[in-house]
Order: sequence, then C-alpha cells, then structure tokens
Amino acid sequence: MSSQPQLRRRAEAAAAKLPPLLARAEHLANTVLLGDHGRRRSGSGDDFWQYRPLQDGDSFRMIDWRRSAKSDAQFVRQKEWQIAQSVSLWVDGSASMSYTSSKDLAPKSDRAQVLALALSILLIRAGERVGLAGTDLPPRRGDGQIWRLCEALLAQGEGDYGTPEARAMIPRTRALFVSDFMGDIAAVQQALAKAADRGVRGVLLQILDPIEEAFPFQGRAIFESMGATLEHETRKANDLRDRYLERLSERRETLEHLAKVTGWQFATHLTDAPVQQALLWLYRAMEGER
Repeated sequence: MSSQPQLRRRAEAAAAKLPPLLARAEHLANTVLLGDHGRRRSGSGDDFWQYRPLQDGDSFRMIDWRRSAKSDAQFVRQKEWQIAQSVSLWVDGSASMSYTSSKDLAPKSDRAQVLALALSILLIRAGERVGLAGTDLPPRRGDGQIWRLCEALLAQGEGDYGTPEARAMIPRTRALFVSDFMGDIAAVQQALAKAADRGVRGVLLQILDPIEEAFPFQGRAIFESMGATLEHETRKANDLRDRYLERLSERRETLEHLAKVTGWQFATHLTDAPVQQALLWLYRAMEGER
C-alpha cells in the first residue's frame, strides 16, 4: 500500500499535467474551424439553413411563401438541427497505451487523451453533453465539465490492455472508443453489442505507434508488454514480421467488421500522423452518427 507522501507526489504529478493537456486540446480544437457548430442538418431548431424545393410528402404549411413568390417553384425553409445530444467516451488508459518507439513521438495515450479532450471541447461548446463511460462522470455541458474530463482522462487504467466500457450508456446516444485494441477482441465485441442493444452508435479509433504498423525488427530481440507481464525472446525477429503483420491485418479487419455490423465507424491513426487531420475526421464521423 502506498504511503501518504507517495500518494501526494502522484497526485501532484497528475495535477501538473492538467493545464498542459488542456492548453494543447484547446489549441487543437481551435484549429478546426467549425463556426457555429455547422451541423448542416435540417431539424427543429431556430437557425436558418437553406431553402429547398417542395417535395412529395411535404406539408403546405412548410412552404415559405415569400421565397416562393420570387419564382415559379415552391420552396421550403429548412432550419439547422439544434437538439443537443449526449456523447460517451472511453479512452484506453492501460499500460499498452503508454508505448512510444521514439522520444520524438508522443505515447499512444497522449495522442488519445488530446484527441478525446479536443473533441469534447468542440462538442461541449456546441451545446452537447459529454461524459466518460464507466465512471462517475456522466454526460454534462459547460467549461467545468471540460476540466473534469481532463482530470479523468489523465487517470491511469489497470492491466496490460484496456477493455472497452459500455455500462450505463444512455440509450440512442453516441459514443467514442479510443484504444490500440491490442487486447482481447471478445471484450470489444461484447462492448459494441451492449452499445448496439441500447441504440448507441459511434466511432472506434485505433491509435498505433508507427513501429507497431511496420515491425522493422531484425536479429535477436526481446518483446515485453508494457505491464511486464508478457515476454517473448527470439533470435530471428525478422522471421516473425510476416506473421505479425498478418495478425495485425486480421485484427483490423475484425474491428472493421464489428463496426460495420453494429452501425459504428472505424479508423486507424498513427502517432506520427497530423493530429489535426485525425480530429477533423473524428468530428465529422461523430456528426455522421446523428
């Protein structure tokens, strides 16, 4: 059991990371120019979106007579979708996510945290509710929630590999799972099945280090899990390359299939790729889940 001084040092170290992570996430969110959320979906809101021609099935009460008087056609005035929704995040905090192959690259966990928090900032500023699945942090709005999310994202998980969390998800909402998905695939399948049963749709984002994608090892090598519970030694690492890449491809295909059959979306992001590009894709993917 940790002593009080040890607990205090750990708490202070965790707290010291809060402002830098929040600042980086704020900066990243600000690079994505979304204007007033830009949902661009018709709905029951108040903001004007566009005019469109009257279609079969439209009520005559929907016609904008002022606009229609300017032409021979009849037009409907559409408004943007303004109904706030809830989003649940699960961000893998296991030991596996702390891996990085180079001091010039951030660990997978760092990229996962900054992307999740930047996305949360965009959603919350747009009036939506964001929370962390499987925690005592349910979806809420406001700047205070951004701070709470930041603090919770920095908390370390347990075990070598993470298990997606789908408990207590609000029915018919959206979700984001961020992980390297190197652990038990059955756990991912079970979590997605639970989410789908509740009408929850969302996005799986796999984050990998470029070394995990390329497997450039040769000669004698010792492979050890980040939690030091698994170890494998070989004298011919290059002989393992084809088998490893085949299994990685099979894992990705399985994740893609699970996402497809449950109505989710899937993508892989490498830590040496532009983070802005990943955030923009994430935001558009989450908007597509409405």
